[in-house]
Amino acid sequence: MKSKKILALLLALAMIFAAAACTQQEAQTEDPGEDPGVPVTEDVVTVTDLIGREMEIVPGSYSRVVCIGAGALRMYSYIADTALLCGVEDIDNLSLEERPKMFDGVARPYVLAYGEAFKALPSCGVGGPNAQAAEAEKILACEPDIVISEYEDVEKEDALAEQLGVPVITLKAGPGAVFDESFAASMRLLGTVFGEEERAEELVSFVEAQKAEIAERTADVAEEDKPSVYVCGLGNWGTTNHLMTAPKYISFSVANVKNVLADLEGQGVLPIEEEKFVAIGPDVDIMIMDAAAVKNIKPLYEEDPTMFDECKAWQDGEVYLEMAYNAYYTNYEISLINTWFIAKSVYPDLFADVDMTEKTNEVTEAFLGLPLADAIAAMPASFGGYQKIDTATFFE
Repeated sequence: MKSKKILALLLALAMIFAAAACTQQEAQTEDPGEDPGVPVTEDVVTVTDLIGREMEIVPGSYSRVVCIGAGALRMYSYIADTALLCGVEDIDNLSLEERPKMFDGVARPYVLAYGEAFKALPSCGVGGPNAQAAEAEKILACEPDIVISEYEDVEKEDALAEQLGVPVITLKAGPGAVFDESFAASMRLLGTVFGEEERAEELVSFVEAQKAEIAERTADVAEEDKPSVYVCGLGNWGTTNHLMTAPKYISFSVANVKNVLADLEGQGVLPIEEEKFVAIGPDVDIMIMDAAAVKNIKPLYEEDPTMFDECKAWQDGEVYLEMAYNAYYTNYEISLINTWFIAKSVYPDLFADVDMTEKTNEVTEAFLGLPLADAIAAMPASFGGYQKIDTATFFE
């Protein structure tokens, strides 16, 4: 009997020591920093955002998201779940009376797709081209657990992250629009952060495949057979007309289109003098006009109906309307669709099988999950959508 009591005692002691060892092991998995109650798990990864800032995140763990700055919400909408949003900038909430309205008539596909959901969200800031800094107090009121930003300033982003106490992930646009490496990198970063890697790779691969097909269709066009093309109406919000152009327009590069101003020095969107426009007029076989410029070109044309008299494309009726390339930063899906439209306009025989309504729906479904061709064309500043302009009546 005595031996049984001793054996029982030894078993009890063994269980106590085992429990203590287990407790010690669990304690060693906790963060030794300021908050020992938050366990460190192998799910924590270090990412580098698009302005070179490193931070630790837990992929797929975030449930309250705020997007701030030009283009941030648009890019987020391509990859992650908009149901996770807990705030939205005023510019994207069309139910508000007091908000920036300069893009209200312009097609922004992410707003067309998710605008109703945006209306139900509180404000995380005014947003818009005039908003030069994040509004920390409004962001805090939304109680996000992560912020997706397009304010490309390291010091300001670090300060905002410290003030908010949550990760601030910065994305970035580039001069190559949807074809830019920074776009693909931003998509992949969002995929990592929100556990949507497969979705990100799917979208990046879609863009690459579309680019390759356009380039392949036009690769064999001899230089002497290429018409000279002028693109106009590019620029930032409101600051564009027939003199705003781009000598290195990315859609032209992808589609092997000859830019009449290819020898012009400078990068990005820039203005030319009226005298330069008149001088190149006889050499312009085709003109591509961005829809964003129509509101500014129309009053100029009404004042001087002879302004396009020296432009060969205008006189020949070879003027084509692309959709707004920029509206609170780059419309990435529109950038891709525009490239198809430009290629079809310049090389109609090579793209005779391409229907622009079908192509628009294909692209918007790939980016946003919805066919939006009709909604894009219906916007006031789209003027009916992709088209060959009737130069005799368009500005009447």
